[in-house]
Amino acid sequence: QLQVVESGGGLVQPGGSLRLSCAASGNTPDYYVIGWSRQAPGKVHEGASCISSTDGSIYYAHSVKGRFTISRDNAKKTVYLQMNRLKPEDSAVYYCAAYPTGPSMSRLCVLARAEYEYWGQGTQVTVSS
Repeated sequence: QLQVVESGGGLVQPGGSLRLSCAASGNTPDYYVIGWSRQAPGKVHEGASCISSTDGSIYYAHSVKGRFTISRDNAKKTVYLQMNRLKPEDSAVYYCAAYPTGPSMSRLCVLARAEYEYWGQGTQVTVSS
């Protein structure tokens, strides 16, 4: 089965930057979407960004748009989330997740949590002075 593992979290000052990585392994399908989401204590789960298998679609939540950049290296089976100009409200556990698609959906991604079948363990991001 497909597995995804996040890494790269840590402590950063407001205005700083951090890059998260999501590495896929196992029985990776021909086409799969990777999404990033986050959840802070006492707050609802929030989708942050997703990227389609063939880079046809990239979406960002309003709260991160313009500050975060998602990218995909299919050769390394890794998706990155570059986070810039971080704010204290960005502090959360960040998760990557994946769902397989067919060729006809290879250029599409959605942020809806219910679409994702495979989840990583999460990585903590703390933005504090």
